[in-house]
Amino acid sequence: MPPDLPELEIAIVTMRFDGADPGSLVAVLSKYVVLTRMQPGCRNVDLCASVTMPGRYLLIEKWDSADAQRAHFDSAVMVEMATACAGILTHAPDIDLWDGPSAHDLA
Repeated sequence: MPPDLPELEIAIVTMRFDGADPGSLVAVLSKYVVLTRMQPGCRNVDLCASVTMPGRYLLIEKWDSADAQRAHFDSAVMVEMATACAGILTHAPDIDLWDGPSAHDLA
């Protein structure tokens, strides 16, 4: 990376959901993915369905920075998704924050 450009910190978030009502959960998470991809600092969001655990879904989010990720977690988009999940999960989602090293860090 050229010395005049700042290092880019990437924040990765995973959220695993187990659905008591998988059809409703997929609808909620699909809307969340579309809206989140439009949020400032969002690089990408993927929605994955487990092959081995029916009704289990994983969101993988990549953010420009930890600050962008934290701002999103306080946003109306996140609050709407969390509220919409009431009554359709078997338990609270498993949420984890990961540090995403760049290829430069691995060299």
